[in-house]
Amino acid sequence: MNLYNKIIAREEKISLIGLGYVGMPIAVAFAKKVNVIGFDVNKEKIHQYKSGIDPTKEVGNEIIKNTTVDFTYEEDRLKEAKFHIVAVPTPVKDDHTPDLSPLKSASRTLGKNLTKGSIVVFESTVFPGATEDICIPILEEESGLVSGVDFKVGYSPERINPGDKVHRLETIVKVVSGQDEESLDVIAKVYELVVEAGVHKAASIKVAEAAKVIENSQRDINIAFMNELSIIFNKMDIDTKEVLEAAGTKWNFLKFSPGLVGGHCIGVDPYYLTYKAEQMGYHSQIILAGRKINDDMGKYVAENTVKKMIKANKQIKGSKVAVFGVTFKENTPDVRNTKVVDVIKELEDYGVEVLVVDPVADVEDLVEVYGIKLTRLEDIKDIDAAVFAVPHNEFKTVELKNIKKLYNSNGAFGLDSLDEVSATTESNNLTENKKVLIDIKGMFDINEAENAGYDYWRL
Repeated sequence: MNLYNKIIAREEKISLIGLGYVGMPIAVAFAKKVNVIGFDVNKEKIHQYKSGIDPTKEVGNEIIKNTTVDFTYEEDRLKEAKFHIVAVPTPVKDDHTPDLSPLKSASRTLGKNLTKGSIVVFESTVFPGATEDICIPILEEESGLVSGVDFKVGYSPERINPGDKVHRLETIVKVVSGQDEESLDVIAKVYELVVEAGVHKAASIKVAEAAKVIENSQRDINIAFMNELSIIFNKMDIDTKEVLEAAGTKWNFLKFSPGLVGGHCIGVDPYYLTYKAEQMGYHSQIILAGRKINDDMGKYVAENTVKKMIKANKQIKGSKVAVFGVTFKENTPDVRNTKVVDVIKELEDYGVEVLVVDPVADVEDLVEVYGIKLTRLEDIKDIDAAVFAVPHNEFKTVELKNIKKLYNSNGAFGLDSLDEVSATTESNNLTENKKVLIDIKGMFDINEAENAGYDYWRL
């Protein structure tokens, strides 16, 4: 009986190492079919899962309460499993070089608890060659076992899209790879237990690693092109969204949009590829050019906000700007590598007081990583400009006429029930200086905003 058969017979277990936005949904999915140990070094996170709380909001509290995943922070529990999936973050350092410390640490922890006959599958994004050149040697050193003989290794890049309820683990084709045909067959069969869309067997581990980094590099380059178009059209006084809607009527036009490119994938993965290319003696041109454009967009948004405020006769130093949304994308609490922070910091460099509102963001991560404290919606008043940075569902119910209340002392609007603005106030507002409204993702209608008396700007 091979390892796959033992797993489905519940004679052997699967372990998930790293229970974040990627690892936890994988653990929960497998637990519906087989016995799963969910391991994470973060004790507080484990306590939350055991209490039926999903801090990632990826699957929800109810599912966490009912899952059979055996959550633990005790590393020796990993000895109970024979099939291990490593899903830890792989960020970049301040100089944009790969930070493999979480991956190396996870490999050391697993190596100390690795047993003969095991299969280890890495899901973390890396440059081609990292699994075999970095992870396997650590596993061998810590375990005293020989790769390819005592244990096998594979790589299957994660494709989960945080906050996306449509493109999930089950519905996205899974790329899998293994050291040899035997391990590849077992790995493919194990993932087929939960991936309804099926698997694609890559020719090698390096091919699977390369496939992952170019997926997000491709998106990054396309978004960079949109951002560059936005900069150009802004100078021409042409609305970019209207241009893209017109161009999008052609059957083969790629529907990308300008925006802030953050998060743990698109804004990071290209640097892993260009880093490895540099080691091989090739300096990337297109990829790094796209990265530079996207990395500078936070500053660009802040500069245009300030320009609009100056035109509205606002004194910049000491002014007050409300930023709505700080996560890296809508409807997720994830603030990792969010570029909204770049907008905030740039505005603060101008002497602006920035108030941040976000009903979804992970409050603890915001404070710990960025030193940003959220402001309650009801405390937002007397602002000089509003920046809608992330189109959370909670913000989509906001009406343009009610946002005006934030610019004076009448009080704030509510997210659930919005107060009507009186006809007298509405009439008076139309004769006042225009209210600066920055809508990064184009959440509002441009004509409605301008007709309502806003000095409106979007990418």
